[in-house]
Amino acid sequence: MIRRSYYVVLFLLTIVCAPAWAETETDYLAVFMEGKKVGHSVHTRSVEGGRVTTSDRVKITISRIGIPVTIEMTETSVETPEGKPLRFESVQLLGAVTMKTVGVVREGGAVDVVSSQFGAEQKSTIQWPQGALMSEGLRLLTLEKGLKPGTEYSATVFSPGVMQGMTAKIAIKDKKEVDLLGRVVKLTEVVTTMNMPGAGNVVTTSYVDDDMRTLKSVVPMAGLLIEMVDCPKEFALGTNDVLDLIDRMFVKSPEPIRNLHGIAAITYTLNPGKAADFTIPTTDNQKATRTAEGKVILEVRPVAAPSGGEFPYQGSDPALLEAIQPTRFLQSDNKQIVALARKAVGDTKDAADAVRRIEAFVAEYIDDKSLSVGYASAAEVVESRQGDCSEFAVLAAALCRAVGIPSQVVVGIAYVDEFGGQQGFGGHAWTQAWVGGKWVGLDAAFKSSNRGGYDAGHIALAVGNGDPGDFFNMATALGQFQIEKVVVENAK
Repeated sequence: MIRRSYYVVLFLLTIVCAPAWAETETDYLAVFMEGKKVGHSVHTRSVEGGRVTTSDRVKITISRIGIPVTIEMTETSVETPEGKPLRFESVQLLGAVTMKTVGVVREGGAVDVVSSQFGAEQKSTIQWPQGALMSEGLRLLTLEKGLKPGTEYSATVFSPGVMQGMTAKIAIKDKKEVDLLGRVVKLTEVVTTMNMPGAGNVVTTSYVDDDMRTLKSVVPMAGLLIEMVDCPKEFALGTNDVLDLIDRMFVKSPEPIRNLHGIAAITYTLNPGKAADFTIPTTDNQKATRTAEGKVILEVRPVAAPSGGEFPYQGSDPALLEAIQPTRFLQSDNKQIVALARKAVGDTKDAADAVRRIEAFVAEYIDDKSLSVGYASAAEVVESRQGDCSEFAVLAAALCRAVGIPSQVVVGIAYVDEFGGQQGFGGHAWTQAWVGGKWVGLDAAFKSSNRGGYDAGHIALAVGNGDPGDFFNMATALGQFQIEKVVVENAK
């Protein structure tokens, strides 16, 4: 199952407390999920040598079927006293995997980025989003706007974790009495609507004192209620509770689905309830339409890989050309990955045959199906040969790209016959490969089991390049809908 906790931590870094007036400060917050303390956040800000350095660190530990997984992320921004961005850094520790990204903002807005993981570096250049703010710039804007009820304004917030600017709309509400771990304080309510990349709007309710310090933040995300509460250092860094997320990633099915291998298509009726901005992608394998009542009719009809397709890709479609490029999680130019891709494909010249061989190769190559891996890139999977569905997905996608076959990583949910005594859909990741003018589904994780691979029991919620930042859509969508009906079309 894909790790929803990763997305939660990445999002928490966007809602940490606004700094106080002091030039040097440290704030500690306890992180709660569903009322259980699962970790902490540390916020620091210092001014030295004409530079303002702000650092936010979030660390949580969750359980996956009894296996603890610790996720820690730190984002650091360096700005001028006027809030001009100079430098940023993101360090992500996911299980045994460490990823680091450093960006230097040049005059004119070009940003030199160096990403490193598993001893390898990848350099790139991006453009700074126009008007985007980091921590100090956002602090200055907050001070300028004040806390008068009825005040509303917008800002573009740059997140080093997702390497994008995100639109935030801030609305100042009235003061309310707020419980801070047994201490009741009257604070100003601030509602922030953040447009996350590919995920729509995520709403955070924060409670701020007269010095502009956020003492509590509450956000429903991915079907979870997440809270961050200001507290003494000893409590923040103290003992955590145990929270297992696996059962919370489950979407019930209204009825069992039998013999998936013999099913040509399944039509699902999804009810997003009050989630008016709920969206689901249309791909070559699934088509989504919305009814007048607001429900989503989703037909999943897997595309068979047509024979006769050639590779490597020789066309000029920009999207497909991008889908054969290496990324920080799909290192298709890595020497070991290239060698494995050639070994997997062998002497075949047919693209359909090549992707089937890659799917089967990855199914056998990952021999330790471990839930303890936080989130690994393709290069890391090559070395460790362990992981769960997301590791199978990124490795298969990277091998496809290494031989010139466009590929994508898909995250969503997949049907399972039994989970905790019930049937339904659990969080999952798989691969799409471009074959014969169509995106064809590959599921190396299921290929390694008696499931056999991709089928109509898969519902895609987001499509990307394997970067965890692409998966916010899946994370938020999981808590936004129910499956009301399934209609099966058997193969002839």
